[in-house]
Amino acid sequence: MADGNDFLKDFPVLQEQAGGHRVAYLDSGATTQKPVQVLEAVDAYYRKFNANPHRGAYQLSVEATEIYEKARAKVAAFVHAKRPEEIIFTRNATESLNLLAYSYGLKKVQPGDEIVITIAEHHSNLVPWQFVAQAKGAVLKYIYLTEDGNLSDEDIENKITEKTTIVAVTQVSNVLGLKNDVKKVVDKAHSVGAVAIVDGSQSVPHMPVDVQALDADFLVFSGHKMLSPMGIGVLYGKYDLLDAMPPFLRGGDMIEYVQEQETTYAELPAKFEAGTQNVGGAMGLSAAIDYLNQVGYDTIEAIEKDLVAYALPQLQALPYIELYGCHSQRDNKTGILTFNVKDVHPHDVATILDSFGVDVRAGHHCAQPLMTYLGQNATCRASFYFYNTREDVDHLVAALKKVRGVLGYGD
Repeated sequence: MADGNDFLKDFPVLQEQAGGHRVAYLDSGATTQKPVQVLEAVDAYYRKFNANPHRGAYQLSVEATEIYEKARAKVAAFVHAKRPEEIIFTRNATESLNLLAYSYGLKKVQPGDEIVITIAEHHSNLVPWQFVAQAKGAVLKYIYLTEDGNLSDEDIENKITEKTTIVAVTQVSNVLGLKNDVKKVVDKAHSVGAVAIVDGSQSVPHMPVDVQALDADFLVFSGHKMLSPMGIGVLYGKYDLLDAMPPFLRGGDMIEYVQEQETTYAELPAKFEAGTQNVGGAMGLSAAIDYLNQVGYDTIEAIEKDLVAYALPQLQALPYIELYGCHSQRDNKTGILTFNVKDVHPHDVATILDSFGVDVRAGHHCAQPLMTYLGQNATCRASFYFYNTREDVDHLVAALKKVRGVLGYGD
């Protein structure tokens, strides 16, 4: 396994100093830092190839189109889609899920139908389904958790029924950091004729994902959580399902013919990509995939597993630290550690840690129903990536030991 330090040279922002040492960036679950290879790819696009794709007969436009469509093909291969047309570029996973809610959910769901999600969903995979359920007179049902934070097998079996139309599930919880048995959920959904939607925002950047092996009907993820620029996201969908869906946005570049009173739409994937697209972002995502393939998921998973194994016993040894999602009986823990410091609000914890050069996330993590389920208003979250090191863990632990003292506690 390559040492995590080997990758630091590729990430300029991670060289920044705070308090005499590198900033320990532990918020990759929110957004990852960008390697120079990605930064240079985006810079090269805007310096050398900037033009509208699909619309011009001149060389720059042709080159921009080639860059954009090659990126689509690379994403398709990355998640093992059957064909590039099954990849729709969006701004992020949130937009991908809203596209599904409007273009699939509002059309498919009928009064009395049931939509099943989990209590561990990010708001992006929860609020759109609340909207669809309310708009269509459907019932929104939740799969809850076992004591160790995993999805309840009993709920999977009993709550996905013949009334279920849509099942939407995260592959990895952005709060608990536990990998769900998505294949079990997908298979159960299909057994009752429901469509299965997988949120891969916290999985695709960290582990291999094969949409055909999962048999997922739809998969969404965001580029900015996997080294690429913000503003580029992905919706994968099975071709026949996407082909039957109406457009989400209407305007330029997604049409076949426009007459005064009616319009016919372009074929996939253009039907869902109205307006000028983020070609620079697509080029950055393509470069990010190249970088991840070079690093290798075996290395990524090994580094994250080592960091969690190194950090967890040190945090457990601190009597004022309460951990969440760290007691799973399954070997499904990813590089996310969520915690609270006794008697200190998470926002204060994060602010104090920042003063020592340690960056963590604090709040409800866009998962308020899960926070309520856990009996918490907010938590702190340290999320690792392969560019993190044991030194980052040391800084986190050392800073946590000072938090309560800063606020006047005697320990």
